[in-house]
Formats: sequence, structure tokens, C-alpha cells
Amino acid sequence: MRPLVFAANWKMHLGPGEARDYLATFRHAYAPVAGRQVWFFPPAVSLEAVAAGLEHRADLLAGAQDIHWEPKGAFTGAISGPLATQAGARATLIGHSERRHVFGETDEQTGKKVGAALRSELLPVLCVGETLAQREAGETGTVVTRQLEAALGTLATESLDKVTIAYEPVWAIGTGKNATPKDAALVHAEIRAWLKGRNASATRILYGGSVNLKNARELLAEAELDGVLVGGASLDPAGWAELVRTAAA
Repeated sequence: MRPLVFAANWKMHLGPGEARDYLATFRHAYAPVAGRQVWFFPPAVSLEAVAAGLEHRADLLAGAQDIHWEPKGAFTGAISGPLATQAGARATLIGHSERRHVFGETDEQTGKKVGAALRSELLPVLCVGETLAQREAGETGTVVTRQLEAALGTLATESLDKVTIAYEPVWAIGTGKNATPKDAALVHAEIRAWLKGRNASATRILYGGSVNLKNARELLAEAELDGVLVGGASLDPAGWAELVRTAAA
């Protein structure tokens, strides 16, 4: 079985000092659980502090929220895969809905970033999902498939197996609304079918979108869900420890 992944996207919260305090509380509250991994995606300024705070815990991992596709250069404000790796990252988010819809990131750019992540030996977490208008128009499958093809379509199976996919419907990000477990499972099944067509069986699929302690267990009861990508509910260390500890018990 694929280990469950609980991914915490801190977005633009928690500086280095706050991150160190957070991890001290979290590590005290959460002991390793077999078959369960916890990944943290802090803002870039806190990445090194988080990576240091996760040392000696094989079940915990630090990642970058975004990387540029070039390894270095005149790209003010961006960080590259090699820079993220030097800071202690082992994974990176790619194509989060806020990168796509706030910063204008394109499908083509997500593909470049996936390649850059793999070259830097970072585990790519590719985020895909539809807007409310696309959902109401019955275009969810078309949109998600297009995003998968653009970012992953040229990868060999061995590379696909290193990728994690996060289905995050845009209409559920930070709104308090979430897809029902059945809704999420249907889209995850479409993603799994796309992966099986490329002989990729190890790729994990997460759900993201207003996940909290109340709905996480119900979501993870669906067979195709391999974990969750969580924003706001991951910012409280004690609450996050409780969610990770109990959601799939």
C-alpha cells in the first residue's frame, strides 16, 4: 500500500522563529505512525528552519511552496530547485491553484517546473483542479486531464512514480466548502485511470480544499485517496497533530 501523506501548506504564514516554535509543539504532540508521512511546505524564508526542525524524523519532510524552472539566473524573488534543496527541501508544490489563478502560472510552466524538480531530486507535488464555472459546465475531467498532460505527459513511468498529485478544486480552496468524499473519489478515479494508462502505479493522489479534522477521516475512507493537502487547518500545531494522528485511524 502507498503510505498516507498529510501535507501542510502554510502559504504566507509562520516566519523562521514561529516555525521553530510550531515544530517544537508538533513534535511533542505527534509520534510517528506506521504508514503515515507528514510533509511541511513553509514560506521560503522558513524553509531552512523547518528542515532543521525535522531532523532525525524519517516520517517528516520539508518542501518548498514553489520553484522556478531555471537552476539559476536573474529571476528576482524566485527560488530554484537547487536552492530549495540546499535549504533542506525534499519536495516542492507545483501549480497550486493560487500560483495558477493569482500569479498567472500556465500549464506549460507547471511542466517545466516538474522537470526542474526531478532534476533537483525533489519530489514534485502537482496540484490540479477546476474552477466553479468549469465544474458547473461539466468540464472537471477535461480540465484535470489537460493539466496532467501538460505537466506529466512526457514523463517516463519511473519519473511518474516519484510524483504526487493533489486534486484541489479551486472553488474549495479557503472557502470552507469541500468536495464530498464521493465527488473527490470520482475525480481521483479519473486521475488513477490516466496514471494506469502510463503504467504508473506508485503515484500518490491527495485531496486538498478546506480539509479539517471533521471531514478528513470521511475523505480518507475513500480508496483512491492517499492523503490530504491542508492549508488553514495545518497552521495550529496541536490541531494539525490531532488531525494527522486521528484522521485515518
